[in-house]
Amino acid sequence: MKKPVLVIMAAGMGSRYGGLKQIDPIDEQGHIIMDFSLYDAKRAGFEKAVFIIKKENEAVFKESIGNRISQIMEVSYVFQDIQNIPAPYQVPEGRVKPWGTGHAVLSCIDEVDGPFAVINADDYYGSRAFQLIYDYLTTHQDDEKYRYTMVGYILKNTLTENGHVARGICQTDADGFLTDIQERTHIEHRGEGAAYTEDDGATWTDVSPESIVSMNMWGFSVSMLQALKEKFPDFLEDNLKKNPMKCEYFLPFVVDELLEEGRATVQVLKTEDRWYGVTYQPDKAVVVQAIQNLKNQGLYPQNLW
Repeated sequence: MKKPVLVIMAAGMGSRYGGLKQIDPIDEQGHIIMDFSLYDAKRAGFEKAVFIIKKENEAVFKESIGNRISQIMEVSYVFQDIQNIPAPYQVPEGRVKPWGTGHAVLSCIDEVDGPFAVINADDYYGSRAFQLIYDYLTTHQDDEKYRYTMVGYILKNTLTENGHVARGICQTDADGFLTDIQERTHIEHRGEGAAYTEDDGATWTDVSPESIVSMNMWGFSVSMLQALKEKFPDFLEDNLKKNPMKCEYFLPFVVDELLEEGRATVQVLKTEDRWYGVTYQPDKAVVVQAIQNLKNQGLYPQNLW
């Protein structure tokens, strides 16, 4: 079995945050959130990281973290390019928005040839999550079905006080396997609980704060890359007509289709770790304090590397 690699999605534009949030330092030592993910991943057993970035950000990304991490782990880069779509489809005139997380991971198809974990660049996942997913990927292989996994977080541990977030709300069976995932792009605190809206706040649907949600921490076999390639043309066919400027090929959509088709299973590995991230500028102060608290508890050294 090939050793799992860590795939980091770092091509997002950070539109709500107002800058290239993936490389914004969060402590006095100059670490960014990604440093802590990579530290936890290395500690769990990962030896290679694949960064998905935009070509125009390559120099600043390497300067901010890539060159540093290349001294610790094997590092490679792939580029998410909005023009990289199959014929006969064309990018709608005026579109600048990337095609989403499914397209980002598809960008790795020529670089990744074995099991891999996927994370967001700007989310803090907690050390337990990396150990859970590494252990799964090193002990499971595809058989009559694709055998995937996902680290599941408790919704209330993943919300920000400063606005809304996007989360995949998950349903599982009695054995902890994913049965359904619904991407909700606007979830926020509402009173003592949480709710989501799909019509810009005209109506709200309550959701339990104890719900299990996806934070885009997935574990896949290489079969996922072929599935993403296979399903992308159908996505473009359906969605370019409906929402040409903003439609996104979300990774959970493809996972959900594979579940419905009976081609895959997804073992949900539950963690009670608290998520931290910088969706909005005011979130940064919360993350800075949280990271320092974790250092004070001895979970991380002051200088990671």
